[in-house]
Amino acid sequence: MPRIATGARPSPNIWNAPGRYELENRAADPDGVLEQAMIERRPWHGATILDIGCGTGFHLPRFADHAARVVGVEPHGGLVEHARRRCRAIPHVEVRQGTAQALPIPDASVDVVHARWAYFFGPGCEPGLGEISRVTRKGGAAFIIDNDATRSTFGGWFRAAFPAHDPHAVEAFWTRRGWRRAPLDIRWQFERREDFESVVRIEFRPEVAERVLAEWPALEVDYAVNLWWRTF
Repeated sequence: MPRIATGARPSPNIWNAPGRYELENRAADPDGVLEQAMIERRPWHGATILDIGCGTGFHLPRFADHAARVVGVEPHGGLVEHARRRCRAIPHVEVRQGTAQALPIPDASVDVVHARWAYFFGPGCEPGLGEISRVTRKGGAAFIIDNDATRSTFGGWFRAAFPAHDPHAVEAFWTRRGWRRAPLDIRWQFERREDFESVVRIEFRPEVAERVLAEWPALEVDYAVNLWWRTF
């Protein structure tokens, strides 16, 4: 297995600090807002689910509770092995190495596609969107979860860290392609200050991270996201 699949876009957080990113996964959306919003739009009981950029496989067991089959795709070989170990006792979960723009998945073979902060979908990601259209069956749905930089405390931090990001251009990109937006409010909830600090430091460059930590003493953060979705 190659360490990195050809054509992969490096992740600035999980690739370099998978243990700390695990803390972030545990802290994000403890109320299950995202899962409920997806199920309301396309239930996945008995479905085949594809998780693009599955990382260490954090979400795969949860999907497997109700899906008939779950396939995770991840470009980083070390994370693929981690995800396989995590799911080794779940027979209907499979993890493959690959990229969003060249999914190792047959045509029309999945019912639900999920990508959560895994591939920076937006202008320039047309090959990945083409692959989603190829692999999704008629009657299926795709969900892309991304930051909403226009609001929330986390959104303000994101704008400071990535000033070139244009959320209005991103929204126009999706709208032109027939995707719909569900603005959602979730939260980070950490148990320990040291966990919060370590996650902030893998998400933002040092000067932004230290400013955030100096101004935010709490363990909970309000966090706005966009759920982009479409049916096929």
